[in-house]
Amino acid sequence: MDFVSIRIITGDVARLVSFYERATGARATWATEDFAEIGTPGATLAIAGTRTVPLFAPGSARPAANDTVITEFLVDDVDRVHANLSGVVDEVVSGPTTMPWGNRSLLFRDPDGNLVNFFTPVTEAARAKFGR
Repeated sequence: MDFVSIRIITGDVARLVSFYERATGARATWATEDFAEIGTPGATLAIAGTRTVPLFAPGSARPAANDTVITEFLVDDVDRVHANLSGVVDEVVSGPTTMPWGNRSLLFRDPDGNLVNFFTPVTEAARAKFGR
């Protein structure tokens, strides 16, 4: 089994896609006006509108209602990314902080309130884990 993507359901696909394009520097591939994907070497971030929910199971997902998942992106230099996100991110939850497990992390919320973590491995063990 391969983990290939995570999907965010939103009430405003264009707004959320634009945010993630600016935050990641990656361009989205649009399938329809209700569905786009931002691909990375490790996985894909899918962004879908509320009109796609009934295709799976009506009422099974609600936009901007996530309080449990953190979407994470490995970046080369989290401090540089933090500086570059000025004016892009409205709510920084925690500025760059070195975690006990060896990653330097920047935690913020996307426009729908979903938690996003950009991180850089900084200890030898963390760098080895991610092949850095």
